[in-house]
Amino acid sequence: MSVTAMDDKQAGATTKARAVRKYTADVSAVGEPWLWALGGALAIGIILIAGFLFMIFWNGVVTFWPQPIQVVTLANGNLVAGEPSRRSTYRVGPEILATMSPEAREMVELSDGYADRALYRIGNYDLYNEDFRWVSDFEVASIAEPSGFYLFERQEWGRFVGKIAGLTLKDVPQDAGSLTYAEIARHQAEARDRWDAIRYIEKSEIGRVNYRIEEQRLKLRRAEIRYGVDSPLYEKAAAEAEPLIAQYQSEFAALSERAAALKAEDARYRIVLEEVGGRTKESNLSQIVRLYPANDISAFQKVGIYFSRWGEFLGSEPREANTEGGVLPAIFGTVVMTLIMVVVVAPFGVITALYLREYAKQGRLVAAVRIAVNNLAGVPSIVYGVFGVGFFAYTMGASIDQLFFPERLPSPTFGTGGILWSALTLALLTVPVVIVASEEALSAVPRSMREGSLACGASKWQTIRYVVLPRALPGIMTGLILAMARGAGEVAPLMLIGVVKLAPELPVDGFFPFIHLERSFMHLGFHIFDVGFQSRNSEAGKPMVFVTTLLLLFLIVAMNSTAIYIRNRLKRKFAVGQF
Repeated sequence: MSVTAMDDKQAGATTKARAVRKYTADVSAVGEPWLWALGGALAIGIILIAGFLFMIFWNGVVTFWPQPIQVVTLANGNLVAGEPSRRSTYRVGPEILATMSPEAREMVELSDGYADRALYRIGNYDLYNEDFRWVSDFEVASIAEPSGFYLFERQEWGRFVGKIAGLTLKDVPQDAGSLTYAEIARHQAEARDRWDAIRYIEKSEIGRVNYRIEEQRLKLRRAEIRYGVDSPLYEKAAAEAEPLIAQYQSEFAALSERAAALKAEDARYRIVLEEVGGRTKESNLSQIVRLYPANDISAFQKVGIYFSRWGEFLGSEPREANTEGGVLPAIFGTVVMTLIMVVVVAPFGVITALYLREYAKQGRLVAAVRIAVNNLAGVPSIVYGVFGVGFFAYTMGASIDQLFFPERLPSPTFGTGGILWSALTLALLTVPVVIVASEEALSAVPRSMREGSLACGASKWQTIRYVVLPRALPGIMTGLILAMARGAGEVAPLMLIGVVKLAPELPVDGFFPFIHLERSFMHLGFHIFDVGFQSRNSEAGKPMVFVTTLLLLFLIVAMNSTAIYIRNRLKRKFAVGQF
């Protein structure tokens, strides 16, 4: 074979090998499989988040919609009345199979040992000692929605399902069957007005008198600590306080008489409730928060009841171990604590970032500080709670009590959990986020702007104040948004440093100094935990968990939207060097 032929053959083989290598390249090098995988993971994440939000939204929105009352006749002749809650399928145990009739047992065996059941909210806890009851389908003889059954929402003992067996107005028994729903609702509204008047006297007016009496007692105690019991100054303080205390005590007696008179009048209006089995329960009409014939009202009336429940939820205090009533104190506490946290964390975070970025000499020490700041963001939140209790409450708070409130001891004022210490604890928890975001925002401002300002004769601080900070504000607002979102949803540290199940007083009232940051408070996040896991009946608390979660998400979105709006306006103002 000639040399030319051999060269041609080798060249052809090389070309063929190159062609093979070209068309048999590794598929992963193209990148499309990874692109599809990343896109699929993103789609799954979006679907999960959307499903989670839809579940919370749907369960929260339908919580307050009035449900019909069904009367279930069981195969053994017993009756169960309640609102249908949900259905499920379960495996029937052998102990239940042994007590079933042959027909029901055959039905279960045909379903491979499974049976369907419905959960009814039967209420009447003071009679049944339970709020819910499961009823299996094989137990049911018939289901009806008869007329005349009412749902009563009571001030105590929760809901009652049944009929009106008797009604007494001004000590005169009435024929309940002859009264219309509108007439009964009118008498009930008048009774609730009397109850509100009694509560206003006891909580507001008598509370004001008690506050004044306690104020005078503390003045005497302060004079005793400073000057001694035998000193002329103490005797002078006692001479001034005693007539005032006597005056307040006479006011207290008069208010107590007014409240007693209203209670005596309120006792003349009573209602007798009868459950489906015939047992009765009597109470003052004023103890009925809401009542309606569940199977006899129109769609328009249902809408009115629905929005009435929302109004009570947003504007009143909780009752029945937080499973009924409203969450106004929790809304107030959540918003106030978050705002205090933002007011504290913003200057500290921005000042720290300014020093690290603009003034500190870059080196190992600054690098170590940055590493420490980043590590603080990963510390468990409960650790911050322990630190807050030990440092803020037991150290700083106890010192403040010793210096400024010795007359109140041994009862602590600032030496225990409160909304101020809670806000400071969450400020420590979120300050690393603000520092990191602020540093990135400062570094995003072009160096040419700094140099131009300095070249025009401005000092370093003037350059920072008038050039750097305004253009870094959008990025700083991003850090504050992240801090608000995390702080508003934190629960673990708050359980140690100030949040309570039920706060008797709000942090703001009409007594000097009007803002009382030492007081404990309620929080929506803790309210969700308490209702869902600490209530006597988790089923009774489940609707409140969903609606409170929906409200918490709405508040966080509202606060973040306000911050985002401010940030976007700043971006439009400084279109150059945005972060």
